[in-house]
Amino acid sequence: MTLVSEDFARVADPFRRELLAHCYRMLGSVHDAEDLVQETYLRAWRSFAGFEGRSSVRTWLYKIATNVCLTALDSRTRRPLPAGLGASSGPDDPLVQDHEVPWLEPIPTDPATIVGERQSTRLAFVAALQLLPARQRAVLILRDVLRWSAAEVAEQLDMTVAAVNSALQRARSQVGELNEDDVVEPSSQDQRAVLDRWVKAFEAKDIPAIVAMFTEDVVWEMPPYPGWYLGPDMVAWHLTNQCPAVPGGARMLAVEANGQPAYGLYLRAPDGVFRPFNLQVLTFTGDRVRHVASFFDPRLFATFGLPDTA
Repeated sequence: MTLVSEDFARVADPFRRELLAHCYRMLGSVHDAEDLVQETYLRAWRSFAGFEGRSSVRTWLYKIATNVCLTALDSRTRRPLPAGLGASSGPDDPLVQDHEVPWLEPIPTDPATIVGERQSTRLAFVAALQLLPARQRAVLILRDVLRWSAAEVAEQLDMTVAAVNSALQRARSQVGELNEDDVVEPSSQDQRAVLDRWVKAFEAKDIPAIVAMFTEDVVWEMPPYPGWYLGPDMVAWHLTNQCPAVPGGARMLAVEANGQPAYGLYLRAPDGVFRPFNLQVLTFTGDRVRHVASFFDPRLFATFGLPDTA
């Protein structure tokens, strides 16, 4: 039965949040994803009168969203993290921002989000997706994240089943299976204790206490700075010599990004007001911090609902 346009909001709006996550996985940018979800809904609304229900509304919306993303990717470059671009930095390497690179962005996560969706927006997984050609990226997401059959994906992307299976094999060989993610979160009680220590150490700029929480292979990166640091000693050097925070000069407000603990870091300005500095996203192995991505993009504070001052 053909539906009328007045039904559109009722049947389409429940899928808006998951379509945002889908477009984010494809594009690696929460801001681009928001724009493309809007474009998806505009296209869907315009063609809704002709929707005859041969597929579910959800499947129909995903097809539109995927095609919108693929079109957008025709004119956009990949969004990396700094560690994906070259060797780690040392004391002699300059620390200079590069705004010519369209860097990967984090996305806010509702703590109530189901486990599968949280896993599929992990920062490392989304960063790995950006290394794939656009169509392979779409195939991997539709097959391994959404768990659609090869036949369903073939219909969505106007491919043969054999082509879908071939693209999936190539994508998996580069990215790995979603369920092979080696992130091991501490238990909620242990994590709370670790995060409390993290905040206390950062607000006091207690470098030894911060470093004691790292794994031996910790990575610290800071888009839009292309430089990044590997290992506790180099991260300690960076925090000591390049981070402008002083003891008692920082405040941290907790959020959640990409299904991971995150903090908005505020530094005290000369007028005594704490203003946004960066957004940290933490990755754990057990009760140790294995990866820190500090995003120096002031727009993200509003995106994550963080205040202008702390």
